[in-house]
Amino acid sequence: MELGLDLNLILLLSTVAFAAGFIDAVAGGGGLLTIPALLTAGLPPHLALGTNKLAASFGSFTASWTFYRKQLFDPQFWRGSVLATFIGAGAGTLAVDLFSADLLNRILPLVIVVIALYTLLAPSPCDEQRGLPVKDKVLRTKQWSQGLSLGFYDGFAGPGTGAFWTVSSMVLYRMNILLSSGLARSMNFVSNATSLGFFIGLGHVHFGIGLAMGVCLMAGAWIGAHSAIRYGSRFIRPVFISVVLIIAGKLAVEAWL
Repeated sequence: MELGLDLNLILLLSTVAFAAGFIDAVAGGGGLLTIPALLTAGLPPHLALGTNKLAASFGSFTASWTFYRKQLFDPQFWRGSVLATFIGAGAGTLAVDLFSADLLNRILPLVIVVIALYTLLAPSPCDEQRGLPVKDKVLRTKQWSQGLSLGFYDGFAGPGTGAFWTVSSMVLYRMNILLSSGLARSMNFVSNATSLGFFIGLGHVHFGIGLAMGVCLMAGAWIGAHSAIRYGSRFIRPVFISVVLIIAGKLAVEAWL
């Protein structure tokens, strides 16, 4: 499908991308903004998902690199999560390609609403432990289970993946929200980059829109990551709850009314 690069459309999508990059770096859930925006702009669902992965890869790389430089992510410690996420994201991207565009048009808004509501209503785990969990066989099992499942979801749909990583990491490893956010941003980059490679191979990426949004996502992610690191959970939680509440309400109205 050929889609013209209307300047007003690019400016609007780029503005959404900047906000999404900031939100994604702070708490996850940037895809809850960008995917609906791309669908509203007229992209077919497969193309919207692939283009979103191109843009999201810019933002998630910027955020993950920021957390890594601040020593809030240890690649060696989480290598099992990296490999599991890579495998899961590839499988999820191949799976979504099997679905028809019409079916995805009906499914995606509902998935986004459900994910937004879940991340909003999920109980907040303990935010006290500042160190990494103990290395043992149980840890490896958790890493592989978490990486495969969330990697698959990110490859298949994507919205809210960062938020899922943050919440589940706090529950599984009893880490505080800052360390959990560092892991979430890094694993989000792994699954985004993996899924993007598959989407490019399948021909489901609009490079013009994706690159324009990607630059703005990168700027938003840089500001968001530094804000999260500087202000911690007292900043992350209100932003996360407010954004998810607004997005969930908007999507619910669009899907059912």
